[in-house]
Amino acid sequence: MFRTVFLRLALATALLPFLATAKDDPVQWTLKARNSSVAPGGAAIFELTATIQDGWHLYSPTTPPGGPIITTIRLPQTDAVAKYQVYRPEPVRKMDPNFQIETETYTGSAIFLVQADTAKTASGKVPVAVEVRYQACTGTKCLPPVKKTVSDTLTFAAGAPAAPFSTVGYTLIGAASSPPISAPKAASSAGPSPAATQDLLPFLLTAFGFGLAALFTPCVFPMIPITVSFFIGQGGADQPKKSGWIQALIFCLGIIVLFTGLGFLVTAIAGPFGVVQLGSSPWVNGFIAIVFFAFGLSLLGAFELTLPSGVLTKLNSASQGGGYVGTLLMGLTFSLTSFACIGPIVGPLLIASVQSKGAQPVLGMLAFATGLAAPFFFLALFPSYLQRLPRSGGWMARVKIVLGFVVLAVMLKYLSNVDQVLQTHWLTRERFLAAWIVLFALPGLYLLGLIVMEGIKRDERLSVSRALIAALFLIFSISLIPGLFGQHLGELDAFIPESTATGIGSISQAAPANYFKNNLDGALATAKQQNKLVLVNFTGYACTNCHWMKANMFTRPEIRSLLDNMVIVDLYTDGTDVESEKNQKLEDQKFSTVSIPFYAIMDPNQTVVATFPESTRDAQKFMAFLENKSPIV
Repeated sequence: MFRTVFLRLALATALLPFLATAKDDPVQWTLKARNSSVAPGGAAIFELTATIQDGWHLYSPTTPPGGPIITTIRLPQTDAVAKYQVYRPEPVRKMDPNFQIETETYTGSAIFLVQADTAKTASGKVPVAVEVRYQACTGTKCLPPVKKTVSDTLTFAAGAPAAPFSTVGYTLIGAASSPPISAPKAASSAGPSPAATQDLLPFLLTAFGFGLAALFTPCVFPMIPITVSFFIGQGGADQPKKSGWIQALIFCLGIIVLFTGLGFLVTAIAGPFGVVQLGSSPWVNGFIAIVFFAFGLSLLGAFELTLPSGVLTKLNSASQGGGYVGTLLMGLTFSLTSFACIGPIVGPLLIASVQSKGAQPVLGMLAFATGLAAPFFFLALFPSYLQRLPRSGGWMARVKIVLGFVVLAVMLKYLSNVDQVLQTHWLTRERFLAAWIVLFALPGLYLLGLIVMEGIKRDERLSVSRALIAALFLIFSISLIPGLFGQHLGELDAFIPESTATGIGSISQAAPANYFKNNLDGALATAKQQNKLVLVNFTGYACTNCHWMKANMFTRPEIRSLLDNMVIVDLYTDGTDVESEKNQKLEDQKFSTVSIPFYAIMDPNQTVVATFPESTRDAQKFMAFLENKSPIV
């Protein structure tokens, strides 16, 4: 007992200096209007003064993210103020050894200017409040962030003179509208944002790579020598090379026209917003799952998928007419006849582009077709490289079998989308992972010769390349096993169903007390009781980017610590229930978008504090948003 009392006394003694500092805030704020009276509809100028104790400093609102809590200034809702702007004085910018970044600070005192445009209907005496959130630090320690409200009174009188106002020595730190905040404007059609451009380039490179990979499928690879020989033989004795590469270019154009046309068709049917919804439609995902199931069984040798012979015969006859038109039709015919092998590659690529916005379906198909057609054009220019290509043989049958197992695994992804959107909970996370573990282990066992199927004889020698590829499949399969027991799987969590017991950023744990699902009113009521902000997460059951953010961003310790101080509500928009329809309508009306994920921070009165319209891999950027450093976009 004596030991317990001694420990408590020691702890209290150690905390005394901190408690004394926390009680005496080193920063005091005052608000004073330059003009005691203002005409309705005129501009009121306020001086917001921070008086800072010696040895302490305050961080400027324009301090770069990734360091301390910056100072934020806002006006709560009032009928007297239509909109406002905040100006900051010039800070001292220098390297901060504690945060290892350049920070902007104020010492002694700092006077901020608030220019408020008043409402034309304002009258009488009206109190105007300003909310300030800030952090005070010394060279060795920082206090937790503090939020304060200071106020002054405006008297409205017709004909009152305007207050003097100059911005010399000041910088505008942001403009805002007095709540309720109007919905943000739709994205400009002038061109893609930098973020969109950064996401588009990796997607196009992936699509191009898929096109090159499709070259080694059994339906395409054997056609290479025959097709290139046709190009070379089209020219006369005088100019065979020139005619050959022109014929190859037109043949490649036929391939590009077909696949790019698929992208145009999807975009035209779905429209800009419909493309987003198409990717999560249970009917679309169910149809894709059935098609992929048929593709997978066909590749495994259960039956053969072919296009109607009449269509192919007519196209083939037309292509035999010669000339450039015949070569163009030959490219179209080649694309259709090879679709049994290319389809399983095109399908995931097209759906991935469908779940994005804008022209990605068109650009994705263009990149894929270019990757598929480029080797034909290259070999027409340099036919000597034909001799260096590997010969067709048993390895092509092995590619077909392995691709069949992979296609069945991909099929489960679309089937899980249907299950999640309809909320049937039949294909749970555990069952999905168990199926994937088996489906990715089977090609490994097949390549090792332990499963006898087409392409590998029982007594055939195991080559080094076949052993290494088999090892990769088995390693990937084994790496999925921890997910069965509630462990995170990193990037793969984006494609795996969420657990039915999940809270925000959780897999096996029960939902925390500050988490709500499809219950914005409940979240706002709890936030009001606890005096907290609400993180509204517009998300989707079948949204891979949403799943990734929950599994990989929300679980970071620095992000989780911020989320613990907020009330979180998931609003699903892609389900077939009434709640999803209501949530989608709310997002569309309040934020002029239906894209997901979309994040918004609100106070208990539904005033929007900040928004974040996308997924991100940048933890510092998302932290800045959660700390209310990001503007409303």
